[in-house]
Amino acid sequence: MSVPDYQTLMLPILKLAADDEEHRFRDAVEALADELGLTSEERSELLPSGQQPLFTNRVGWARTYLKHAGLLDSPRRGVLKITRRGHELLAENPPKVDLSVLRRFQEFIDFQSRRRTNVESVSADPLSAESNETPEDTLSRAYGSLRKEVEAQLLETVAQVSPSFFEQLVVDLLVAMGYGGNRVDAGRAIGKSGDGGIDGIINEDRLGLDVIYVQAKRWEAVVGRPEIQKFAGALQGHRARKGVFITTSGYSREAIEYVKLIDTRIILIDGPELAKLMFNHGVGVSSIGTYDIKRIDSDYFSEE
Repeated sequence: MSVPDYQTLMLPILKLAADDEEHRFRDAVEALADELGLTSEERSELLPSGQQPLFTNRVGWARTYLKHAGLLDSPRRGVLKITRRGHELLAENPPKVDLSVLRRFQEFIDFQSRRRTNVESVSADPLSAESNETPEDTLSRAYGSLRKEVEAQLLETVAQVSPSFFEQLVVDLLVAMGYGGNRVDAGRAIGKSGDGGIDGIINEDRLGLDVIYVQAKRWEAVVGRPEIQKFAGALQGHRARKGVFITTSGYSREAIEYVKLIDTRIILIDGPELAKLMFNHGVGVSSIGTYDIKRIDSDYFSEE
């Protein structure tokens, strides 16, 4: 299963707290993950910011909305406890608890109204409609759309550059990723070997303890197995163990299967993956704005 949305988590949280005990938030997150049978991958899946697990974030938003509806209370920092109203709602045996249920309570309506006056556009607020998105989900979706568009533009632009510019682009990318030492050293190494199957040699680390052989092809046609075999043969001729084949197009199924069968380690990077790497490492793109998303620093407020 995928990580449940925050509205789906509301009823399980209330049921978890129905024992009238105080539950630490971190313990509640683990208990809910166990109850829902989440895999280790689903538990560790992070928000796009990489700062918090997605499941923890959604449990947190569910708890926040339940508190504003008067169904949960926080007697102490990082602790949740069910209220009498929460018990009364559970006694109705509701099939689910979502925003429509929370709107039965005036406190939640007031909270929703405050949020609406504090956002530039009501449609940007997940509370303005029957949305299953948290604010982080909304930001993530918008960011994902913008990123896909930029990556598509990147790939289209790269496919039109000259072969020599493409080789230099590969240099910039590899250096940005931490290979090749500095840009000058990398520039001397790549494109100078003269080997028909190798476009360049670049240091794997800044000390030059190992090297990676590179083939960079600005192609429109799919790269087939013969080209990869030729590259692999060139690597063997140099007693090389590692190689990277980069293209603006893609690879045939036979080519992909071939690199799995040989002992030499060859990484295949196709056009879409190249665009992602360029985006991630700031090659060929520039920032037009930064949104600094903040959350409460619970360690700062700790009095223990």
